[in-house]
This record gives sequence, C-alpha cells and structure tokens, in this order.
Amino acid sequence: MDPVDPATEAFVAHRNLLFTVAYEMLGSAADAEDVLQETWLRWVDVDLGTVREERAYLVRIVTRQALDRLRALGRRRESYVGPWLPEPLLTAPDVAEDVELADSVSMAMLLVLETLSPTERAVFVLREVFDLDYDEIAEAVGKSPNAVRQIAYRARAHVAARRPRGIASPAETQAALQAFQRAVETGELQSLLDVLAPDVVALSDGGGVRHALLRPVVGIDNVARLLAVGWWKRDAERSVELVQINGGPGLLVRVDGEIDGVVAVRVENGYVTGAYHVRNPEKLSRVERETVMTRRAW
Repeated sequence: MDPVDPATEAFVAHRNLLFTVAYEMLGSAADAEDVLQETWLRWVDVDLGTVREERAYLVRIVTRQALDRLRALGRRRESYVGPWLPEPLLTAPDVAEDVELADSVSMAMLLVLETLSPTERAVFVLREVFDLDYDEIAEAVGKSPNAVRQIAYRARAHVAARRPRGIASPAETQAALQAFQRAVETGELQSLLDVLAPDVVALSDGGGVRHALLRPVVGIDNVARLLAVGWWKRDAERSVELVQINGGPGLLVRVDGEIDGVVAVRVENGYVTGAYHVRNPEKLSRVERETVMTRRAW
C-alpha cells in the first residue's frame, strides 16, 4: 500500500475534533462538513515545515472558515420560516460520558450559543470547551490576546445567565422523555403534564417544508392544549425510540415507518423547561447513524 502523505495523515487524525469545533460554532452538521472541506483545501497548500503544532494550526483554519460561514448563515436565518433549531445528531455513548462535551453540544446549549455574536461564540467554544489558550484563540479569531480575554469574559457571563439552572441528571431527562413517549404513543398526557415547568417553552422546526409551530408556545396551559390537539399526526402509525441525541437522551419519532422528527428537552430541577421538535427533513440526515464527536485528536 502507498504510504499516506503527512498532510492527509494529520488531517484524518484531527478530523473528528475539527468537525466538533465547526458543529459547535454552526449548529449544523451540513455546514460543518462544508467547513471541513474548505479547511482541507487550505491545509493541503500549507508548508508543513512551517507548522509548529498541527492541532492548533488546523483549529485556526477551521475556526476562520466557520466564522465566515456563521456570518453568512446569520443573514440566511433571518428569512427562515418559523423557529430555527440546531441540526440534531445521533451520538455515541462516549459523548454522553464526556460531561463537558455533552453539555456543550446539547440542543439547549446550542440555542444559548445562537444568542452570541460570531466572534463571542468562537471564543467561548475554543476556550470553554476545547481549553485553548488565549494566544491560540487570538490567532484564530484575528484579535489580540487581551481583547480575547475580554470577549471570553462577556461570553461566559452571557451564557451563564441563559444556560439551564440546576443540572439535570441523565435519569431525569430520560424520565421526561419517556413521558413524551407515552403521550405520543398513547395520547395519555397526565404523566407528561406532571413534568412540565409552568413556564415551559415548546419550539418546532419544519423549515417551511413540514408542518411546525411558526412561533414559540409558552406556558404549561398553552403547551397542554398543543399536545391535546395533536403535536404529532393522530391518523398514522407512530413509533417512538429513545436514543442519544447530541450527547443526551432524545426521541426519534417515526410515522408510517419514516423518520418524522426528533425531540430533545431542556430539564431544570426535574422539570421540562424547553421542548425542541425538529421536523425539517434537511436536518434529519444524521439521526440514523452515529456521528463521532470529540475534544481530542486520535
């Protein structure tokens, strides 16, 4: 067999790490894959003799490409039909075992990261999730180390004010989703209503292709009415499977044997404060096969 050239070997060794960086910045696997392709095209033109540390160099390239894509996506999402939710990923058990990684890629956290500016999001992800030093981040985002420190401080405060209060255990999240599962499969709502917070927010993303909520539904009474009239089709054969979505328990919903959507929840102090239902077919291509995510190279 022909030996693998050093550029390809280095890229392959870091690919899963680079995908995770890009996905956390973009909330879209499809866009993250495009960014990886752009990163590869730039990487193969690099003189490896000038590269001191391959990981840092590759992360710098992927961050710059993701920042460009993120700014373009901001304009595209302004015209998105209905609420925009991150693209759900079927993840392996080892993602859930890395508590910090699982928290950072959860649907709830990705929605919090959406409220940051592109540069704030990049700095937060690189510092808080991947533990890069300020000098490395400064090179990646084109700022001075002092500016990056200030941006990191603002981003941490912003995220802390919006992230779930009271970390939910996997068992609490799974119990909440099992109540959703019973509601979908049987129409029995009481066990679900018992775990909804008074100020629960329900969001669904159909992308203008599938029927979905055009705006958030807020409050237990409104969500209860939504469920009572049928959040899911009542005249079809439904199956609901408990799976690992973005590092935590989630539901994969099938209607007449076809994937219809994914449900993830935000649980705080034992109660569901956010329910996220993704139905846009363009966002459901990564829920049948596991996506490898990591904070480390091979």
